[in-house]
Amino acid sequence: MNKVIAVDEGLTPLKNFLTEQGCTIINVNAAANQQVDAVVLSGMTENFQGIQDVSTSAPIITAKGLTPEEIWYSIQQAAQKK
Repeated sequence: MNKVIAVDEGLTPLKNFLTEQGCTIINVNAAANQQVDAVVLSGMTENFQGIQDVSTSAPIITAKGLTPEEIWYSIQQAAQKK
């Protein structure tokens, strides 16, 4: 099934990779208004306390230090836990 993934701005290589995997990519800001399978943040959206300004029941993955393949694996693992 086609997964809908919200991806932070600036993660173009990841967006391209996930699109190749058959995912539909939306902007993180749209995740509040749409059902998504996962949210991928760059890690730059965290404030000084480490709190991220995203509210969703979908798994949130921080991309910092991860390859697109590792992020895709995390998305698949989160989907299996549902």
